[in-house]
Amino acid sequence: MNEEMNLNGISYGTNGVANTFTNQSLTDEVIKEEPPKVETINSPREIDDISSNDNYLRSDSLFSSIDFGPLRKYLSDDNITDISYSNGGQVWLKSLDKGVYRSDETEINDALIEKIAFQCSNVMGKTFNMAHPFLDSESAELRMNFVHDSIARNGIAAVFRKTPAKIRLEKEKLLSDRYVTLNIHEFLMRAVTGHCNIIVSGETGSGKTELVKYLAAHTAENEKIITIEDTLELHLDRIFPHRDIVAMKTNNIASYSDVLVTCMRQNPKWILLSEVRSAEAVTAVRNSISSGHNILSTIHADKAESIPNRMYSLLETNIDVDQFLKTIHRYVQLGINVRGRYDPKEKRFRREITEVTEFFVDDNNEAGHNTIYRKTVNGAETYNKPSKYLKEYLEGQGVFVDDLFDNVNNQTVKSTVEELI
Repeated sequence: MNEEMNLNGISYGTNGVANTFTNQSLTDEVIKEEPPKVETINSPREIDDISSNDNYLRSDSLFSSIDFGPLRKYLSDDNITDISYSNGGQVWLKSLDKGVYRSDETEINDALIEKIAFQCSNVMGKTFNMAHPFLDSESAELRMNFVHDSIARNGIAAVFRKTPAKIRLEKEKLLSDRYVTLNIHEFLMRAVTGHCNIIVSGETGSGKTELVKYLAAHTAENEKIITIEDTLELHLDRIFPHRDIVAMKTNNIASYSDVLVTCMRQNPKWILLSEVRSAEAVTAVRNSISSGHNILSTIHADKAESIPNRMYSLLETNIDVDQFLKTIHRYVQLGINVRGRYDPKEKRFRREITEVTEFFVDDNNEAGHNTIYRKTVNGAETYNKPSKYLKEYLEGQGVFVDDLFDNVNNQTVKSTVEELI
């Protein structure tokens, strides 16, 4: 199997075949190694576990009255992040440990999904029919999207996305799952303490938002955070109710630019943009960092070093590319790339940090980057010492990192985790 292919989420063609991966041959191979089908919950312990995770549905003032039927057990499973329904009965699940796989649930059908859609439309005060064939429903921890069968001609289509108000990542589990090495984990924690501007890149389903939440959880408690999102996913205000956090949501009335102007007046230390995916979001990032605020955000990119160029490609103006790239390299200290893939050796879905890259403008006023850490798909790790530019920035914040790279020479080295810790 080609292990270098990443999971890019779920998409469906007109023939109803799931194109979960970027390569169809890989899809066929992974389906052969498909994880076990979801079993019916029978044991008292399983029922208790599901009930405890079911609280968010019960307490959700918006969707608590909706009858999800047999779909509820998947919505209540804390390990499942996404549910996709299409093609007259196909149920595809995305979980933290198995990745994307198909369930053999037969009780979930067009009639049930239509019933849920109509209940959502009533709750939201919207219409869902041939004249209004698209429906978006969003609550505090659940997002739903429906496409009417007048448009989706092979049957009503729906996607359910869970956005729980919790930090899923834990240090011990990150290390045991080889998501990150101990010294790179410590380096990132010091980078947050040192107020580095950080952008996390990766494909859909790689866990970018979860990593940003984890990094944000390690900011100082007396530092004000403002989150700016078009769809609520971070929930830091609910995770840390005792902290000075303002959660802002853009809409048709208040754009990124409008919200950012107000955001600046709120005097934040950190600004968190859930995702940079538009020209307006790029401008928001640029204005935030150039005004002295610290940012954490995500972007779709295939590797960390390409983040500045990816941001430029999203712009809709003819701004000078050299000037723009220098601005990003000057004010964004770090890019982190994360990868999500099905590991055929371990028979499970893996997420891991594959790159940590620093950006800088050198003494000759040229934009440059230095990949501090890189991990290949076969587990080989490459390390470089941080440049003098990053060390000077961190030292200005009272943070030092030389001790984390004592075993790294001036040349790039390949080594195992144990040799570096």
